[in-house]
Amino acid sequence: MRIIILGFLFITNISLGQNKLDFYNIIDAVSEERIKKDVTTLANFGTRHTLSDTVSKTRGIGAARRWIKNSFDEIAEECNNCLQVKYQKNLVKKGENNRIIKDVWVVNVLAIQKGTKYPNRYIIMSGDIDSRVSDPNDYTSDAPGANDNATGMAGTLEAARVLSKYSFENSIIYVGLSGEEQGLFGGKGLAAHAKENNWDIIGVLNNDMIGNISGVDGVISNRDFRIFSEPTPVTETEAERKSKRYYGGEVDGISRQLARFVYKTTKTYMPEMNPMLIYRLDRFGRGGHHRPFNDAGYAGIRIMEAHENYTQQHQDIRTENGINYGDVVAHVNFEYNKKLTAVNAINLAAIAWAPPAPKKVEIGGIVAPSAKFKWDKVEGAVAYKIYWRDTTSPTWDYSKTVGNVLEYTLDGIVIDNYFFGIAAIGANGQESIVKFPNTIFR
Repeated sequence: MRIIILGFLFITNISLGQNKLDFYNIIDAVSEERIKKDVTTLANFGTRHTLSDTVSKTRGIGAARRWIKNSFDEIAEECNNCLQVKYQKNLVKKGENNRIIKDVWVVNVLAIQKGTKYPNRYIIMSGDIDSRVSDPNDYTSDAPGANDNATGMAGTLEAARVLSKYSFENSIIYVGLSGEEQGLFGGKGLAAHAKENNWDIIGVLNNDMIGNISGVDGVISNRDFRIFSEPTPVTETEAERKSKRYYGGEVDGISRQLARFVYKTTKTYMPEMNPMLIYRLDRFGRGGHHRPFNDAGYAGIRIMEAHENYTQQHQDIRTENGINYGDVVAHVNFEYNKKLTAVNAINLAAIAWAPPAPKKVEIGGIVAPSAKFKWDKVEGAVAYKIYWRDTTSPTWDYSKTVGNVLEYTLDGIVIDNYFFGIAAIGANGQESIVKFPNTIFR
């Protein structure tokens, strides 16, 4: 009888997972008022152009980044120094590109919340510090950058405030990145810093413009948002590319799996939101701060509003033909900014509470009415889940929890008709990001 009861409790715990109230409490704790205050403060620095004043206490990127660091310091003080707050910087020389017209230190502001079990595994949320007007080299005119990207930076600060009240197995980095408008230099510097320090980066949630609901296309929606992700890493080998031609996986890279994880978590805890999986690295011909991490082989996605208003992006503040141009606070929808901040916060928590995914997943079952799997053991995992989907589906639609085993056969499932993946499940019920098979066996 005792064995039966314990078995029942084990299954129940796995199905319930981390206390769902934790996620709903995280959502409820995100403050629209605090976000509005932070966006307004950032916009009031006049300009945060990468090449702008660094000495003034009230204007320019120097004043802005000092304020951001001070804000992180205050959060750390409230959580008994649970955040390690620091600058990370790189010197970019004049002529690096046509937007670097003088030598400049590109300075990022980091707040690191160390994990209790996997301190060298990091999930990162980023927002951009810098702003610009119509001329990308004009570093003196007013460029409040309220939506682009004070909203992402304020969301990152707010996520730190909320999640610093919790303890996680994996580490979380909240970061303000500089130099985005001049060539993604902040992301390049931090990605290189991660490589130099052997950080194990789970993924990057890059938030770039998360406060506008009224698009130039006439659509107004405070529920839609986009998740951009590249299909496969640019660092994959020729052998890996050839394998995909025969066995599939052209849209199943690590960034795409991160995007699917965000989609699933959002639909689970915030079903009123409409996450749109966009199958491309970024908007057409444009870039964001997740790209340097992708270039370095890390998983990274862009989270942003679905309906952009180009009259408010990269514009001199002016009125023409009855249209008010400029990225000012009046155009930000703070309720929406709060929602997308909550989307980030619950996904950071879900990933930071989860065990790693298996490093090696083998798949077999050629010319057989079954799909066979083997995978590496994950420390801390108490069970595993097999996911599969139609080859044309963007999301993992079917799944089966298979217990604490390292191989399994799905009988009656023809391997040719689906794509598959494996997730590890921790004792708290939290699942890792899905791992697409990387080895074939017969």
